[in-house]
Amino acid sequence: MGSNSACAQATLLTALLIACMLAGCTANKGWGWGYGSFNYSHWHHGHVYRHPNATTQGPNKINVGGSENWHFGFNYTDWSIKHGPFYLNDVLVFKYDPPKNDSHPHSVYLLPDLTSFKSCNFSRARMLASTTQGGDEGFEFALKSWQPYYFACGESNGIHCNLGGMKFMVVPALRGWNF
Repeated sequence: MGSNSACAQATLLTALLIACMLAGCTANKGWGWGYGSFNYSHWHHGHVYRHPNATTQGPNKINVGGSENWHFGFNYTDWSIKHGPFYLNDVLVFKYDPPKNDSHPHSVYLLPDLTSFKSCNFSRARMLASTTQGGDEGFEFALKSWQPYYFACGESNGIHCNLGGMKFMVVPALRGWNF
């Protein structure tokens, strides 16, 4: 398989994953377009159907994992699907305990692409927050671009990412989209 074919496959997988995530978010948030999900009696010139969260003001601060925070053994992919959509300029807050003598520390990495995300390959990843930055108020990361973001814990040689569920992806939506 050539590099062009691998690149095309990665691009197709990324597009498919984004479409699936958006479909999952819309299903979980009642954005359905099937029979009975849209009130056609209100469809006229000038009427705009909006997602209920699309009119929220300003960026939201979102605690990654909710009350669970950032820890081993929690499925952050499921969490992100159930709590999305996330919007451009929203701020993700990663809270985790600082390392102790008998604990396993956590960190936050941004992986460069879907392939690295799927395999938990940190060779080209960028550390966003060290093992000590998640304490107190946590580490904050703003979703500044309309792009896929692949987050993962890079500790224990990828075990936290691979086996511990400490990875998720976000594609921020634009606030105020009209449907």
